Amino acid sequence: MSKFYITTAIDYPSASPHMGHAYEKVCADALARWHRLKGEDVFFLTGTDEHGQKIERCAQRAGQKPQEFVDEMSKKFRELCQKLDISNDDFIRTTEERHIKACREIFKRVYDKGDIYKGRYEGLYCVDCECFFSQRDLVGGKCPVHDKEVEHLEEESYFFRMSDYREKVLEHIEKNEDFIQPKRRRGEIANRIKEGVRDLCISRSSFRWGIPLPMDEGHVIFVWFDALINYVSSLSYPTGAKFRKFWPADVHLIGKDILWFHSVIWPSILLAADMELPRSIFVHGFINVGGEKLSKSKGLTVDPLKVANLYGVDALRYFLLREIPFGEDGNFSEEGLVRRTNNDLANDLGNLVNRTLVMVERFAQSTVPSGKQDEELKKLALATVEKVDEALRKLEIGQAIAVIWELVRYANRYIERTAPWSLAEDQGRKGELSKVLYNLLESLRFIAILSFPFIPNGAEKIWGQLGMEEDLCRQKLDKLKSWGGIKPGAKVGNPQPIFPRIGNK
Repeated sequence: MSKFYITTAIDYPSASPHMGHAYEKVCADALARWHRLKGEDVFFLTGTDEHGQKIERCAQRAGQKPQEFVDEMSKKFRELCQKLDISNDDFIRTTEERHIKACREIFKRVYDKGDIYKGRYEGLYCVDCECFFSQRDLVGGKCPVHDKEVEHLEEESYFFRMSDYREKVLEHIEKNEDFIQPKRRRGEIANRIKEGVRDLCISRSSFRWGIPLPMDEGHVIFVWFDALINYVSSLSYPTGAKFRKFWPADVHLIGKDILWFHSVIWPSILLAADMELPRSIFVHGFINVGGEKLSKSKGLTVDPLKVANLYGVDALRYFLLREIPFGEDGNFSEEGLVRRTNNDLANDLGNLVNRTLVMVERFAQSTVPSGKQDEELKKLALATVEKVDEALRKLEIGQAIAVIWELVRYANRYIERTAPWSLAEDQGRKGELSKVLYNLLESLRFIAILSFPFIPNGAEKIWGQLGMEEDLCRQKLDKLKSWGGIKPGAKVGNPQPIFPRIGNK
């Protein structure tokens, strides 16, 4: 059985989750669910990054100890996963002993290799993004990410000889076209590397909230060296069976603001530790509201839990996956969410399910009739499976959903074209009626399985109304290699609205 290991960036719990956190998790979840449908052994990781000076300061402002603060905040990110039906296999916290152990071990391994040395750092630092900047990186003298003043920092530090790995990292990026996606991000990083790579400051001695260095406990490991190691500490590096099975990661799904850390710093650490590099890093865009990027530090947030409670989890998931071009920035608005929900989920899919089941109830006593295959509908459904898989191999999530909706809309047109209500009035056309009803039910079986990675709750409801006995979550794409999986004579459920239209709130 092939494996698929996908990760999100671990979230910095300095404040409650916003829509950007929800978006990344929903995208990763859709990919993880799809690969499970393909029969692959999937490991899906998310979690929280809990060390650093910013956390220490946030805890002080809250009147709490750092551990108390992150315990409380990390719980909110777990709740987000649960609410949005995120199917992660693990939730790593960088304050866990398993992570601390792996982090110290990798640090010592790189140190023993001679790639870490002691020196003194003097430069500009943004506490909000826990990142050092050169003067040329600043915009108007401020952090380019948070638009805040940076701090002048001077302290004794340990440094990682990252410059020694510049050529190896650049060579890997240029030889492996899929290593950084989308393609333009690959070009951005390659050009930046060619401008020069400095050694990396990887310890801090001016505060205490971090993992102590194994050889000098007066220093704590810099948060970005610490945080990146979660991708292997969660697998019980270095001896765990999960590490041997799942590493390297197949996809690191991250935001564009942390691409340098993942595409240059992380590969350099892995090379220094004699470990394989991840297979691909996919960079998604930002969620904007009114043209401005969501930001905890700026106070511009949209609470995904409130939105999900108000409009439904599937409505939020569908909007994020369908409306935001994967790899590009996108806008969130409640008006757009309502429009997508009413047009696509309620009108297209919801009506298809309801009309079909009402007709089966009325014309076939809620029993799956025996009917001949409709070759055109069958051909489209089988082709849809291949097209969805092709789109998701390219990480084109929105395109995958669009392909499914082609099948949904075709099935709706099939109803109008065949007019089952007219067939029911003619005793001599009962065979045609049975054929139409059967093929509509079978198309819904396909749609339920194909849509499960994206709108799992709604897909489960469709599956239940079809009267299917097997759990939808146990289905595999093998079940969609042929037409005729829904059995004549089986009973379907009572038709119930799956996606009610959203009115004015």
